[in-house]
Amino acid sequence: MTLFGLEPGVTLVIIVVLAIIVLSVFLSFFPIMLWISALASGVRISIITLVAMRLRRVVPSRIVNPLIKATKAGLGLNINQLESHFLAGGNVDRVVNALIAAQRANIPLPFERAAAIDLAGRDVLLAVQMSVNPRVIETPIVAAVAKDGIEVKVKARVTVRANIDRLVGGAGEETIIARVGEGIVTTVGSSNSHKDVLENPDLISRTVLGKGLDAGTAFEILSIDIADVDVGKNIGAHLQTEQAEADKKIAQAKAEERRAMAVAQEQENKAKVVEMEARVVESESQVPLAMAEALRSGKLGVMDYMNLKNIEADTKMRSSIGQQDGGIDDKEGR
Repeated sequence: MTLFGLEPGVTLVIIVVLAIIVLSVFLSFFPIMLWISALASGVRISIITLVAMRLRRVVPSRIVNPLIKATKAGLGLNINQLESHFLAGGNVDRVVNALIAAQRANIPLPFERAAAIDLAGRDVLLAVQMSVNPRVIETPIVAAVAKDGIEVKVKARVTVRANIDRLVGGAGEETIIARVGEGIVTTVGSSNSHKDVLENPDLISRTVLGKGLDAGTAFEILSIDIADVDVGKNIGAHLQTEQAEADKKIAQAKAEERRAMAVAQEQENKAKVVEMEARVVESESQVPLAMAEALRSGKLGVMDYMNLKNIEADTKMRSSIGQQDGGIDDKEGR
């Protein structure tokens, strides 16, 4: 028999290919093997439900396989719970694994809380594992200054356990590290001497642990252990040196200000001297005018004027002779 005039062998190949395609499409909408696996595991689910999952764009294997694990573990979950969590964007397999781990560790964890923790963005399985096996968080080096001005560098290890009840809305590890660092700074800062911290490092852990730093966080602090304590710089002396340098610069600035004021005052005095000399010259220039006016008005006679000139000439002559004698004496002294 031929199909559309094709050879019998080609017709058989086309029929086989079409049968495979039809079977693949059928199995994609009707996951028979998954349904058989669920029935063999004791999970009662109809094939129509699996087809409806396909129509709701839900991958049946991501619901059925976790449901099989939950049924085998005796959790008592139903398919509607798992499917609703999947549609909400949660990780169904991780939630089921966390519920199984919590059940094995005798930790009360209902499905609603586990789903809420998963939808909040936290790893619920890791939280359950941390509840069983506490985790150690190492803080970075925290530098604090004691009252004597010496810097102390402290590194601590914080042992925490996840608190299931506070995972939703609780602060994370960063908050724990920040609070522990703040407690270290406060404790070291309240110490009278850095030697007290070096002699009793457990004082820091006891003081910090007693502050209740895990309040409002998703963890419970079990212990705070001081891993390393080192002595840093002499901050007090450094600050005093900087203060002295600042005071020196201020004093220098004030001295420079006073010097500038003195120079300005000197220049002002020189200007006043020049001004007074100018006034003297101006006053002397009025003498000839006054004498001329006296001659015109008859208050000063010609003979009086001539006698005044003779006196001035004699005075200049004596002054010049005195200057010459002084110059000769100076030469002889040298």
